[in-house]
Amino acid sequence: MSVILVTGSAGLIGSESVRFFCELGYTVVGIDNDMRRVFFGADASTEWNKRRLQAKYGPAYLHYDSDIRDRQAMRDLFAAYNKEIALIIHAAAQPSHDWAARDPFTDFDVNANGTLNLLEQTRHFCPDAVFIFCSTNKVYGDSPNQLPLLEHETRWEIDAAHNFYAGIDETMRIDQSMHSLFGASKVAADVLVQEFGRYFGLKTACFRGGCLTGSGHAGTELHGFLSYLMKCTVSDIPYTIYGYHGKQVRDNIHSSDLVNAFYHFFQNPRVAEVYNIGGSRFANCSLLEAIDLCQQIVGRPLQWQYQDSNRVGDHIWWISDVRKFQRHYPDWQLRYTVTDILEEIYAVNGARWRREKMS
Repeated sequence: MSVILVTGSAGLIGSESVRFFCELGYTVVGIDNDMRRVFFGADASTEWNKRRLQAKYGPAYLHYDSDIRDRQAMRDLFAAYNKEIALIIHAAAQPSHDWAARDPFTDFDVNANGTLNLLEQTRHFCPDAVFIFCSTNKVYGDSPNQLPLLEHETRWEIDAAHNFYAGIDETMRIDQSMHSLFGASKVAADVLVQEFGRYFGLKTACFRGGCLTGSGHAGTELHGFLSYLMKCTVSDIPYTIYGYHGKQVRDNIHSSDLVNAFYHFFQNPRVAEVYNIGGSRFANCSLLEAIDLCQQIVGRPLQWQYQDSNRVGDHIWWISDVRKFQRHYPDWQLRYTVTDILEEIYAVNGARWRREKMS
């Protein structure tokens, strides 16, 4: 029996991974203790997603309410499945740079020490397994803000002749920049994942994503850009834009497209790889453009206000260059545009958000 182990299994990327591999006939072991509720409050709880996965997949999905920081718990779990573990998808994290500044110890313990714990268990119990880490473009800090950006009517952009016009690739420097404490803890984890590949020969990869999204996202003000924006539009919740005239640009990758990339790597793994991953030029938007799309889809205006101060370490413009991954795995392609993503978020969650508003 081949086992797929997924951390953060009730979250956006984790639950998408559970669905993907259960549908392929694998047994999936999920680890998720609903820390998202601790980070962002009851509205961000992933308990509903856990119950949905258990109901749909039954014994094919084995859930553990465990903490990745708990060495003994992780040792016991890895020992139980041992060399049956073929793939680890590490999606559990504290994902907000605002929250990290409030509690740096917990942020670092979850993001860095939790990752180290999982790598050590992989090395001891299933060294032939593939280890995929959900890293972040925040490992580059605010270095992208030094690019020669141009202000357009609805977005910041870069000249079409610039080397990074197709997107920012893995050569962007990670030092001499402001990362936020969240970015720093993810840098530590990212480098650890690479080092366990280079030093111990594990088949590891860091996927440095930006805005990861989809209908399974429990979006909140501090994390989950498109999901929360659509929720605010549907539920008449005021939204705040922080800085850059609302023209900051993000590429957005649907969780299904990302997990499909994981699968391609799993089929033909490499050692200590790093990939920038996102919607690229195929799926990106500014905040103002995303607001306009939400309003069109829902058919009502969003209440929003503007604060001139931006979030510390926030990017003005980020589009991922995914061509390195596409060179390594040419059969992988993006499928979801920003409009596709927002329409799906609305279709899946709109009625539930309206009910919650009325209750």
